[in-house]
Amino acid sequence: MNKTVRKILIPLFIACSFSAVSAQNQKIKASLISNFTSDIDDFLGYDSFGFSYHIKNNVFKKFKGNEIFEYKNVSLGNITKVDILNPLKIVLFYEDFNTVVLLDNQLNKMTEINFSQNNTPIVVPAIGMSTQNQLWIFNTLNQQIGLFDYLRNEYKTVSTPLTDGIKYYQTDFNTFFWIDKKNNWFSCDIFGKTRALGKVVDFDKIEILNDHQYIFSKANLLYFKDISSTNSDTVYEIEILQKSFDKFCYKDQILSIFTTKEITNYKIVTP
Repeated sequence: MNKTVRKILIPLFIACSFSAVSAQNQKIKASLISNFTSDIDDFLGYDSFGFSYHIKNNVFKKFKGNEIFEYKNVSLGNITKVDILNPLKIVLFYEDFNTVVLLDNQLNKMTEINFSQNNTPIVVPAIGMSTQNQLWIFNTLNQQIGLFDYLRNEYKTVSTPLTDGIKYYQTDFNTFFWIDKKNNWFSCDIFGKTRALGKVVDFDKIEILNDHQYIFSKANLLYFKDISSTNSDTVYEIEILQKSFDKFCYKDQILSIFTTKEITNYKIVTP
């Protein structure tokens, strides 16, 4: 390559590289709302009534102002999963005992279900609240997603067997989302309709916002991605004050960052 061509190509390559990086790493400014110290083991987020939820020493707690409620059940071991999607029917899952407990809005026990005692054998690593007195269930015995009616004690499968396992899952009333071990993203609705939503970026932690948007962390940086936008390759970095954090939660444009010492709430507006 002669010197003249090299002088032209090198600046052009640098300019193209800079443009590509800029296009794929734009910024979302997070506006600080509140910050307070905490002495808890796990922060679980806020409900639509403004209550916050956390776990301390395996005790599940709910509070807002002077209102404090708590629930503990030492006989079932550690709390594995909490679903506060419906604050009137909160789901506590104890995986070691294959058992779920449903709580009312004052954290009184409504019902307790041991899936090992069900007529149809169920081993549950993934669970969430669904509609019409039903729970989302992933059953490792058949590798299928199903629905469990906790009033009728009836279980039905709705999906075909999953071939590549579950790396991450999340549920809402009508949908079971999961990301397999190859980072492929899927959804299954209550009628069993399954869709492939695409492939997600490699992540340390992730929260699905809907069927085309998600927030994820990687190496203590926080990002937003929308796979349906015209710039579907663009990854937006969310600018927060924390250099490291244990967990994040997002609800209604409020981003909560949890560290071992504090909880910080930001307002963000996604593109």
